[in-house]
Amino acid sequence: MKQIIAQIQNLSHRYTKDWAVKNISFDITEKGILGLLGSNGAGKSTTMNILCGVINQTEGEVFIDGINVRKNPVEAKKLIGFLPQKAPLHLELTVDEYLTHCAYMRSIPKDKIKEALTRAKEKCGISHFSKRVLSNLSGGYQQRVGLAQAIIHNPKLVVLDEPTNGLDPNQIIEVRKLIKEIAEDRSVILSTHILSEVQATCHDIIMIEHGHIVFADTMHAFDNYIEPNTLIIELEAKPPLEDLNQIEGVTRVDFLSDTKIRIHFNSGPEITKSIIQICVEKAWPLTEIYLEKSSLDGIFAQLSKKQTPTL
Repeated sequence: MKQIIAQIQNLSHRYTKDWAVKNISFDITEKGILGLLGSNGAGKSTTMNILCGVINQTEGEVFIDGINVRKNPVEAKKLIGFLPQKAPLHLELTVDEYLTHCAYMRSIPKDKIKEALTRAKEKCGISHFSKRVLSNLSGGYQQRVGLAQAIIHNPKLVVLDEPTNGLDPNQIIEVRKLIKEIAEDRSVILSTHILSEVQATCHDIIMIEHGHIVFADTMHAFDNYIEPNTLIIELEAKPPLEDLNQIEGVTRVDFLSDTKIRIHFNSGPEITKSIIQICVEKAWPLTEIYLEKSSLDGIFAQLSKKQTPTL
């Protein structure tokens, strides 16, 4: 059984009269990546900031390796590395100057700082930029420096808030790979509003909407839990609308063009076989058919109607 590194118990917080998060509970286990997924304004950053001791919660408790973050913030924060949405970089400094500053901020003993810098730079692939001024680095490498400051003190838990936000596709791939490597010997929780980000990096997922958890389980369970309810077909010629509407399970048909059609259905994936069969019977040349992935909004709508499991 995996050791629990962090516990969030009945966490609630409000800034004025409105609750940003309400009665959230989940655990973070050793090693691996937990994804916190939600739309903008769902309460992800609030949860991350409370977890890291940046703000105090209105209700509930947070423990890092058994240490209460509110009651013993200094001891708890020694175990946490945090990369907020905007990396806290001093762009006028070199990589070494900045990471040395971070090492002092993390109370690393002076005789251990060089070793800590070397370890963090090698892990994040920035050793060759040690003397480079941060403002002269690309966005991807600036993010790598941000990750280096988050692990320089060798924390048990690394908290990443939208870690690939603003990066180009190649930089996103590189940072994802780096996050996976960091998670090989510590726990990582990352927040994002992008479903593909969680699918590409995380083993476990928590979905939050309007401050409430709507799903908490493994990615495998998530993929089996969310069923597509639309599919796309493309034909060589436009078929009669009435024939498509007569297929059992079809609830609506949208023509995206004369030959490309979105079909809404309320039956299982066997609808695909039914459509292929009618194409054969009617001699409609079928060039493409595939189940359509749900949008994030659609997924939240589905989950809000289902019973939420616990992690």
